[in-house]
Amino acid sequence: MQEELQPLIEHLIELRTRLVRAAVLLLLAFLVLFHWSGDLYHLLALPMLNAMKAGSQMIATDVTSTFFVPLKVTAMTAFLITLPHTLYQAWAFVAPGLYQHEKRLVLPLVASSFVLFLVGMAFAYLLVFPVVFGFMSAATPEGVAMMTDIDKYLSFVLGMFLAFGLTFETPVIVMVLVRMGLVTVAKLREIRPYVIVGAFVIAAIVTPPDVLSQIMLAVPLWLLYELGVVMAAWLIVPKPAQAAQE
Repeated sequence: MQEELQPLIEHLIELRTRLVRAAVLLLLAFLVLFHWSGDLYHLLALPMLNAMKAGSQMIATDVTSTFFVPLKVTAMTAFLITLPHTLYQAWAFVAPGLYQHEKRLVLPLVASSFVLFLVGMAFAYLLVFPVVFGFMSAATPEGVAMMTDIDKYLSFVLGMFLAFGLTFETPVIVMVLVRMGLVTVAKLREIRPYVIVGAFVIAAIVTPPDVLSQIMLAVPLWLLYELGVVMAAWLIVPKPAQAAQE
C-alpha cells in the first residue's frame, strides 16, 4: 500500500512545486509593475479618453476605486505576462504522461491558443474600442457630459477582451473538434450558413448596440471559422470512418 502511494505523493509534491514557481513569478511581476499601475490603467483607458468630447472625463463613484481599479489592471497585466511560464509549468507536469503523438498535438495547440487570444485582445483594443467609444460619444446628446465610472469601464473592457479573445480561438476549437472525431470537415462546410447567422447573433448579444461593432465581431468570427475548416482539412488526416462519410 505504501509503495502504491509513493508515486502519488511524488506527483503531488511536483504539482505543488510547479504551482509555487508560477505563483512566485506572478507575484514578482506584479510587484515590479505596481509602480506603473496608474500608467497601465491610463493606457487601458486611452481609447475612451480619446473618444470623449472636450470637458468630459472619467470618474470614480466608489471611494476605493481609484486604488483598486489600477491594482486590478496591474494584476491582470502581470498574469498575461507570466502566463507563458505558467503554461510551461502545466505542460512540464503533464507531458511525461502523454504519448509522443499527443505531445506533438497539445503543445502547438496551447501555444497557438495563447497567441490567438492575445491577437483577439489587441484587435479589440486597437480597432473595436475606438469605433465603439466614438459611437457612444457621438450619440451623447448636447448638454450631457459623458462621464464613465472607471470600475464599470474596466468591467466592460474585460468583457470585450474575453469575447474577442474567445472569438479568435475559433480555428483551434474547430481543429480540436475535427481531430477528436466529433465532427467532420464536410459537416462543418455544410453548416456554414448557420454559423454565419450564429456569428451575428453572438455579436449582437456581446457587443454594444451599434451595427459597426457587431460587424467587427461577427465577420472575424466567420472568417476564423473558415480558417479553422481549411486548416483542419489540410493538417488533420481523417479517420477511416470519417473519410468514408466525406
